[in-house]
Amino acid sequence: MTTPPSVFAAVDIGGSSGRVIAGRVAPGVLELDEVHRFVNRPVRVRGTLHWDILGLYGEALEGLRKLGVSRTPASIGIDTWAVDYGLLDARGALMGNPVHYRDTRTDGVMNRVLETVPRSDVYAATGLQFLPFNTIYQLAAESSARLDEATGLLLIPDLLAYWLTDCSGAERTNASTTQLYDVRTGTWSTELAARAGIPARLLPPLRDPGTVIGPLTADAAEATGLDPATPVVAVGSHDTASAVVGVPATGRDFAYISCGTWSLVGVELDKPVLTPESREANFTNEVGVDGTIRYLRNVMGLWLLQECVRVWAAQGLPADLPTLLEQASVERPFRSVIDPDDPEFLPPGDMPARIARYCRRTGQPTPETPAAVVRCIIESLALAYRRTLQDAVRLSGTPVETIHLVGGGARNALLCQLTADACGIPVVAGPVEATAIGNLMMQARAAGVVGDLAETRALIAATCELRRYEPTGNPTRWDTYELGAHWAVGNR
Repeated sequence: MTTPPSVFAAVDIGGSSGRVIAGRVAPGVLELDEVHRFVNRPVRVRGTLHWDILGLYGEALEGLRKLGVSRTPASIGIDTWAVDYGLLDARGALMGNPVHYRDTRTDGVMNRVLETVPRSDVYAATGLQFLPFNTIYQLAAESSARLDEATGLLLIPDLLAYWLTDCSGAERTNASTTQLYDVRTGTWSTELAARAGIPARLLPPLRDPGTVIGPLTADAAEATGLDPATPVVAVGSHDTASAVVGVPATGRDFAYISCGTWSLVGVELDKPVLTPESREANFTNEVGVDGTIRYLRNVMGLWLLQECVRVWAAQGLPADLPTLLEQASVERPFRSVIDPDDPEFLPPGDMPARIARYCRRTGQPTPETPAAVVRCIIESLALAYRRTLQDAVRLSGTPVETIHLVGGGARNALLCQLTADACGIPVVAGPVEATAIGNLMMQARAAGVVGDLAETRALIAATCELRRYEPTGNPTRWDTYELGAHWAVGNR
């Protein structure tokens, strides 16, 4: 007798949107149903950029309510972006809306902290990429009075889970993005926190993905109409951790690009790489499920396109991205190249104007049409992926035969093809909903429906729509167009 598929609920919130997805999982079965989608729109108040965390929690409740009308989920899992947090007071109440990592409050803070704690010490403990918005620098930007008043902090997915269950903690894959987590010992680095001026008492107990956090509170059960006994399960709560679970790989000789607002480019390892060379290359060792290490580097990602489309739409210009991508595919190649990770592109604002300013500053032609800007962005991302992948292979000693590009970027055929061309390696695009799938599969594992990571990925590969892009041309020609190099040899 065939066991009917179990239904799991994934609350998956990224930097620009969120969704609640129902997943039916059984041996040979993986089916998704998007129940609720909503916008994640930050709010600037008195000069500070905040997340609308109460609005996001309300949307999550609404999605769970919609799901519960027709289906009974076996459990709920939550994943979101990393690094941001909420501080709690002595009553367990939130001390104000969490600040957005793109806010300018951390300007200069990282360098100030690193004057007290050397980079070599920070990297030896955490193995984490130095980014100005890492949690450690955000906390260092807080006033001492505010930190003294706080009794604890919760990262965003853990904060949402706390409101659902009244159980506090820090899921390990997300904790490892804070630059306060010792990747060698699997514990908080209380010594590093103290040296950075951060009270270690704020750091919550750690928990592993695949463990049960707790059942719904009476309030959450009433708001959603779900059974109060419904468990909330700790998944890979950093959305990249869930996305890497959702990679449909059949072996270990692969690289991944989790491509959304950010692009996370890297390989999966069994242990961290903490060498001085890795530190100088600014690679990160984030924790994955089953004790794996996500050895990667952040690349700015589709944020560049998202901001351009937003600005063009506000100006009344054509802003249909599929049309712009089609037009960009026939634009002259390599006319202008930017560094996607230039700090100028991090905050919200007029992205087309910033790209034009960057091109003028570097002596390149300014893209004059939206299609030309899109071509510039896509080629620049492909080059950034190429550089990052080459560094990952060199520093980790891991061979790569296939690139799995998952997330929203898997829909972008031009980006997928140019990535294959630039890297000289086949790109397998999909699944688009890799993050939600990884979330669902960790819940299914907790329920005993699926087995280990290999079995999980085999099910994803067998049930999801994938597209393969073979490299065309000679990848060495991309050497000519590395950032700045093509202007040294003349405008092509």
